[in-house]
Amino acid sequence: GAELVTWDEGIEHEIDASFELTALLESEREVSFTLPERQEIEAIQAVGGSTAENPHPNPSPVEPGEGLVAGRIVRERWPVAGQMQVSAERLEGPYGVVKLRLRVENVTPGDDPNVSRDAIVRRSLIAAHTIVAVADGAFISLLEPPEWARPAVAACENVKTWPVLAGAAGDRNLILSSPIILYDYPAIAPESQGDLFDATEIDEILTLRTMALTDAEKREARATDDRAAAIIDRVDAMPAALLDKLHGAIRYLRQTPGEMNGHENPHPNAALTMNSQWEPNLETGEESVPWWDPGADTSVSPETDSVLVGGVAVAHGSRVRLQPGTRRTDAQDMFLIGQIATVEGVFLDVDGSTHLAVTLEDDPAADLQRLQGRFRYFAPDEVEPLRDEP
Repeated sequence: GAELVTWDEGIEHEIDASFELTALLESEREVSFTLPERQEIEAIQAVGGSTAENPHPNPSPVEPGEGLVAGRIVRERWPVAGQMQVSAERLEGPYGVVKLRLRVENVTPGDDPNVSRDAIVRRSLIAAHTIVAVADGAFISLLEPPEWARPAVAACENVKTWPVLAGAAGDRNLILSSPIILYDYPAIAPESQGDLFDATEIDEILTLRTMALTDAEKREARATDDRAAAIIDRVDAMPAALLDKLHGAIRYLRQTPGEMNGHENPHPNAALTMNSQWEPNLETGEESVPWWDPGADTSVSPETDSVLVGGVAVAHGSRVRLQPGTRRTDAQDMFLIGQIATVEGVFLDVDGSTHLAVTLEDDPAADLQRLQGRFRYFAPDEVEPLRDEP
């Protein structure tokens, strides 16, 4: 009574290794591993039905394991070989910083250029996640490093992996390096009830995509494995209220002051200068204008406000050189490094963070973008003022 299809599935493996830091500083250490080939056969039993091998239907139900064999699932695993190289280098300076280099490599034999993609996938490390822990030490965030550590962080190279701090918020003894972009201290979103997809902010779009599948596509997905079937069933039965919870979440709200005096500056190396400070009605807690309306805070003027970057006032009309930071999640930022841009305005968001709206100087559509108000946005520490400009 069940539908089954052929599919590929991944098998989790963990490779553990530990080293003394002094040993890593002396020379590179290597850990080799082999995941052996294996074959597993699972019988598919028919209860009360006939098969080609058994044409006579079973007259009565049977206990599990006693039904007629209608088919079988053969799981075949191909061998995969890999190695991990680990080394450390002490950097110059008074801070005692050590750069850790870790390389995970697939060394499975094979040099046939005509091999199919399916065959290559079977010999691949599908999703290599590296978890690095340190005792009697602390990691530096590569996304939000302290100012003194920025040169060391800028010298780090991460190829096809994205390292972030992990564990409890504030801990600095654990790193998760994965082939997907995450924030520091990634966690399962509380809005994700049950095992859905990656249990983070992308759950909503993947849920909507699943809802858009045809009945035939859902039936085929259910026929792969139990987890896929459970996800399909959970999405089909998801109430509207639960789906609404996936549609974004504001973790905290605070006032967005027009003047930074007395408030924490979201960018320590930038000082924001505004005309005055907007305050809500403290007695009623209400605002005369909705908070999302631009008229709610008349003290904020993107075209006249300025922000100090490296001691230089940057405002509407300023020319800057773009230096997008590594903490950004937009992969296209890499193409804008070193580009010259014109600042179109200084903006504050609802969290109090400062953003510079810019247009690229050599973009032929810059005038059209100004007309439509469609800009690129960068933090103050992602631009370099051109000091030779008036």
